[in-house]
Amino acid sequence: FFFFFSFRFESAGHNRLPLSRALGGTNEMTEKNATLVTPPSGFGIVETGVYRSNTPQRLHFNFLRQLGLRTAVALSLERPLRDVQEFFQGHNVKLVHLGLEHWSIGQSAVVSESLIKEALELVLDPDNHPILVMCATGKVETGVLVGCLRKLQTWSFTAIVQEYRMFAASVARVELELFVELFDTDLVSLPTKLPAWLPPP
Repeated sequence: FFFFFSFRFESAGHNRLPLSRALGGTNEMTEKNATLVTPPSGFGIVETGVYRSNTPQRLHFNFLRQLGLRTAVALSLERPLRDVQEFFQGHNVKLVHLGLEHWSIGQSAVVSESLIKEALELVLDPDNHPILVMCATGKVETGVLVGCLRKLQTWSFTAIVQEYRMFAASVARVELELFVELFDTDLVSLPTKLPAWLPPP
């Protein structure tokens, strides 16, 4: 049984996007083939060519192949497992481990401004698409990143928090919502070519 994921908020002025379209495919997946793929926990379609999830494991590889990824961004400090790294390498997926690059000894905050800024710049560049953004749970760093992306898309803060809490559920944290609210989107350097889903500055 295969779930079609659609994460859009009508209050934010977006139409719902079925997974089959977001994957860029034109052929319908058969029910038989659909049973062979298992998405990572917390998988979601952020926008066309942009996906989110927790850090995947071996059982998710068949599903990840369907995405045709070009880039994977790891936001957590922990490295993905070796077989996950080898999977990305074997499928020509560029793995960018920002969580390790932006962590410093004595750092207490879960996310930093520099981490979200650099991750957003990767997500906004169409040359990196299709791109998967991930963290250990798919709820913390990833939730903050998506929330800040929604600010760039001029979503209302109410809609941003609704989406964040839908994914974060019991681990939702007010301080992370505050981080999103106060994040300065002017810090983000926009690429020359913008994705179709991003309003012009």
